[in-house]
Amino acid sequence: MNNTWKVYLLAFITFMTATSEFIIAGILDKVAASAHISVSSAGQLITAFAVANAIGTPVVMMAMAKMDRRKLLMLSLATIMLGSVLTIVLPGFGFLIFSRVLLAVGSGVFATIAKTLASRLASPERRAGAIATVITGASAALIAGVPIGRVVAAAYDWRVIFWGIGILSLLAIFTVARMFPATNGEEAVPLGKQLTLLKNPKIVIGLGIIFFWQLGYAVLFSYIAPFLLTVPRMSEREVSAALFAFGIATLIGSKFGGFLTDRIGIPRTLVGGMVVHVIALVLLSTIAGSASAAIPLMMLWAFSAWSSGPGMQYNLVLLAPEASGIMLSLYGSILQLSIAAAAGIGGIAVRSASMPAVSWTGAASVAVAACIAAVSFSSTRSSSGSIAMK
Repeated sequence: MNNTWKVYLLAFITFMTATSEFIIAGILDKVAASAHISVSSAGQLITAFAVANAIGTPVVMMAMAKMDRRKLLMLSLATIMLGSVLTIVLPGFGFLIFSRVLLAVGSGVFATIAKTLASRLASPERRAGAIATVITGASAALIAGVPIGRVVAAAYDWRVIFWGIGILSLLAIFTVARMFPATNGEEAVPLGKQLTLLKNPKIVIGLGIIFFWQLGYAVLFSYIAPFLLTVPRMSEREVSAALFAFGIATLIGSKFGGFLTDRIGIPRTLVGGMVVHVIALVLLSTIAGSASAAIPLMMLWAFSAWSSGPGMQYNLVLLAPEASGIMLSLYGSILQLSIAAAAGIGGIAVRSASMPAVSWTGAASVAVAACIAAVSFSSTRSSSGSIAMK
């Protein structure tokens, strides 16, 4: 197998690992019913995954920095397999939390190593494309993995999904062992050096914008299945179709966001995208009374939200180009922490108000991010257009 096909293989396995993360939002109502808990309580599964991913992944990466990359890939897949098996066989909500923690660390480590390994497999002029190919595997999990999982959960049982993930993880372990060469690790970046970057106020502002932006997106996505069943009153088939359309829009939005950032710059792309993001969330809670109205609005929401991702990451790299790897690692951690906060805040909104409240809460959070970004951009005179505040 040549290196190009190895990169595609990494993307396919990433699709499987990312599905283990995203699928829970698509079947949250069914998991809640199975565990005899409320939907808001089941949202803690998303919180547990996000916190474990944000904290556990960098800790494992630092602890095992010198380990052979192939062995670390296999270890991460074994962790995902174990987490899937425990999800199926162990009873009780507490064990579900524990299995989500294992899945979070396993998928987080795999994603990090897969992108690093893909860049090593590609020629220098194609390394960015190789990383993008692996990331596409995660996007594909939203496009196909989540809606297919919803269909499987409706036709059989939601645990069947994790049987599939566990079996695929086992096959992936043998595939990685056979197809990939042993690859040396690298020197770990000390945690102190990573935290030193947070003394820069420009970076703190940039991370703050990312936090509120992702919080606004995740607070609704965490409860997307019960939201669609309750607000527009969709059927099971319509929910699956809506999730598929949502996934398609995320991929298009991500690609378009990168294109637009290159053409018109970071400030206009980010602020404009977040304004549309707020509008879509408000409309979802006000006029989305049917599937025909909700699905186009979901696609607008997904498109606008994911169009901001490339600009957010590029902005962080511009703020500290000498530490681009660390900045992207911080980006991932902030994303996961905001997802954890979103699941908790969304649960409070559902319990204290109603299901549409998660959309209003998300709109408010994105509006905060847009305001901070607008003020920051207007106060800087940097020709690069990076987020700063003088």
